[in-house]
Amino acid sequence: MMMTDEWLRVIDESELLSRMIASSEQATAYRLAHKDVYTDPQLLEEIREFTGLKERYEEVQRFGRYHPDYSTVMKQIRVKKRELDLNDKIASLKVAENDLQDLLDEVSLIVGKTVSESVKVPVSNPFFSKDSSCGGGCGSGGACSCSA
Repeated sequence: MMMTDEWLRVIDESELLSRMIASSEQATAYRLAHKDVYTDPQLLEEIREFTGLKERYEEVQRFGRYHPDYSTVMKQIRVKKRELDLNDKIASLKVAENDLQDLLDEVSLIVGKTVSESVKVPVSNPFFSKDSSCGGGCGSGGACSCSA
C-alpha cells in the first residue's frame, strides 16, 4: 500500500482526535477516579477479597446447587459486591467510566457516519443505538443484527 497525502492527513487527524479525547473532561475524570480507587490500600484489599470470592463463585457455578458451599458462596459474593458498589470511590469510577464510554460511542458514531451511512457502529448506550445501524447495540444480549 502506497502512502499518499490523503492517508497522511487521515493519520494526522486521527492522532489529533485521540489527543482531544485523551485530554477531554471525561478522560481526565476517569483517570482521577481510577487513581483514587487503585491507590487506596484498604480498597485494594477489598477488591482482592472480591476477586478471591469470584474465583470460588466460578468453581461453585460449575456444579451449581449441588456444590456443598453453593449458598454460602452465593451470599458472600452478593454481600461483597454490594459493599463495593456502595463505596463512593468505586461509584465515582463507574460513573466516570460510563461518561467516557458515552463520549467514545458518540465519536465512533460520528466517524462511522462520516465514512458511510451503512457502517454499523456498535454502541454500549441504548441512547445512541437509534443512531447506530446495529439496532440494539452489540452489547444488547444477542439483539444486535450486525455480524461483529
